[in-house]
This record gives sequence, structure tokens and C-alpha cells, in this order.
Amino acid sequence: MDRKMANRKLIRLSQLKHKLATENLEEIDWVTFGVIVKKVTPQSANNSRTFSIWRLNDLRDLNECVSLFLFGEVHKEHWKTDQGTV
Repeated sequence: MDRKMANRKLIRLSQLKHKLATENLEEIDWVTFGVIVKKVTPQSANNSRTFSIWRLNDLRDLNECVSLFLFGEVHKEHWKTDQGTV
């Protein structure tokens, strides 16, 4: 993990909204980690393609969640991922 994180900045999910507003994250090599705290049953878009929505949290501030929408190949590969997975 130390090797993978070398020269990268960790931004907690609960800090992400603030960091997006105050920093230019496009110029920073950053990572975040989240736990799937809620999964919505896969939905169909207007174009009949299926997608998933996950609610992610860093377990520091349970009121601050990020919604992650999974489409296409990412949805096909990961939609069965269990709630509670990091």
C-alpha cells in the first residue's frame, strides 16, 4: 500500500466536497477510499441500458456520502459487489 500511495494525496470522502470547492484537484494525484453503505437495485435508463447507484462513505462522518453511478462495462462487472465492500 505504501508503494501504491507514494506521491499521492489521500482525500477522505467526507472531505471531498470541500476539497473540490477549494482546490484544483485536476493538478493533484489523489485517491480516496469508500465503503459501499447502500446499493440501489439496478435501474434502466431512458435508453434501456441498465446502471447501478452506490452510496459510499468513509465511515468518519456517516452524514457525508457520495453517490457513484455505474454504467456500461463497469456496471456489468461490478453490480453484484456486496454492500460493505471497500
